[in-house]
Amino acid sequence: MSGTNTFAGDLNASGMRFGIVVSRFNAAITESLLEAALAALRSHGVAEADINVVRVPGAFELPLAAQRLAVSSTHYDALIALGCVIRGGTPHFEYVCRACTDGLLQVGLTFDLPVCFGVLTTDTNEQAEARAGGAEGNKGSDAALTAIEMVSVLRQLEAKSK
Repeated sequence: MSGTNTFAGDLNASGMRFGIVVSRFNAAITESLLEAALAALRSHGVAEADINVVRVPGAFELPLAAQRLAVSSTHYDALIALGCVIRGGTPHFEYVCRACTDGLLQVGLTFDLPVCFGVLTTDTNEQAEARAGGAEGNKGSDAALTAIEMVSVLRQLEAKSK
């Protein structure tokens, strides 16, 4: 690939600013996601003053809160959405998951801002626990690392275009 320009983000988050929107529904899971996301940001150089956390009732409300934060995107380099929707016996699961996913995607594309998806959509509570610090790791940490990497790579692309 001689002569090929390659852009890849790194995990140095010093000076980056993040907004985290977290759902209170399924709080035992979402609090674990939040703690892991915060730990990942801190361990990669993000100052406490550069992190804001917004709590909303459920996953359905995540996109609106993310949109409100994105309106002030000069204050944030990326947003991280954390939540947990566990399938029940009604179609409610599909409606909430679709609205949350589509809404967060729309916010990111509309505001040209990374909105990283740390919303668990599982069939059981056991699956959610496995992804919030259990056998499957912690998706809150994964979402935070994705946010850092996306800020880095987008900054590189912006610098290249100048």
